[in-house]
Amino acid sequence: MAQEGEPVYRLDGVCYDYAGGRPALRNVSMEVKQGDSISILGANGSGKSTLLKLMDALIFPSRGTIKAFGSPLTEGGMELNRSEYARYFRRKVGMVFQDADSQLFSPVVWEEVSFAPFQLELDQGEAQRRVDDVLSLLGILSLKDRSPQALSQGEKRKVAIAAVLSSAPDVLLLDEPSADLDPRTRVWLQDFLRELNQGGKTIVTATHDLELAYETSNRCIILDEQHRMVAQGQTEELLEDTDLLLRANLIHEHAHRHGPLSHSHPHAHPE
Repeated sequence: MAQEGEPVYRLDGVCYDYAGGRPALRNVSMEVKQGDSISILGANGSGKSTLLKLMDALIFPSRGTIKAFGSPLTEGGMELNRSEYARYFRRKVGMVFQDADSQLFSPVVWEEVSFAPFQLELDQGEAQRRVDDVLSLLGILSLKDRSPQALSQGEKRKVAIAAVLSSAPDVLLLDEPSADLDPRTRVWLQDFLRELNQGGKTIVTATHDLELAYETSNRCIILDEQHRMVAQGQTEELLEDTDLLLRANLIHEHAHRHGPLSHSHPHAHPE
């Protein structure tokens, strides 16, 4: 278990290879401390989702080491095989996947959000209170009897987040959470993630949405298209480094003509 003052996560030289040896991540070293809100930035295919899956112990490094709460995450390793630690880890860490449809499987919203509390063996009254509280927090209590598959993309995203928050994790991992959201829901998401972080949650978000990173993260990790970590630091400082963002394919340049003048501007990639 993690000792006081130890990082929530510590990654040292982490690599991950697909079958056949094709690299997905190369030599990533980073720390996540309690109360951080970190954005993992990179173009599509840079390895952001892979890094989150490693941190959620859904896959394991080909090389290098990951520690969570002071204990190693290894395939077949002692720590995750011990049922006590496995329960501890799953209570502490929750992940919201990029495709909400792949995460939602119950016939109605209330059952979806109550799945985790019942798996934690809470009594029915406590589980009911926790589910209703989370649905109210996200403003979707009125949807509790609806089918998740009949909801809008923004509503599905809120249900997916509610399903994770109902287990009360300390660490929230989010994969491209702003994808396919309308402007109003994107603003809601930014505000909500800030509130969660201010309330003490540790948040790690994989995204190429620079506005989301700027509005919600105190630190950033940047991956390039060769699956390497090329920078980490304070969000505002890194997002002001135009050359870095261009090299990582997070922005691009277009020529614009204003009367007789022609010049280029960097632009963030659209969703």
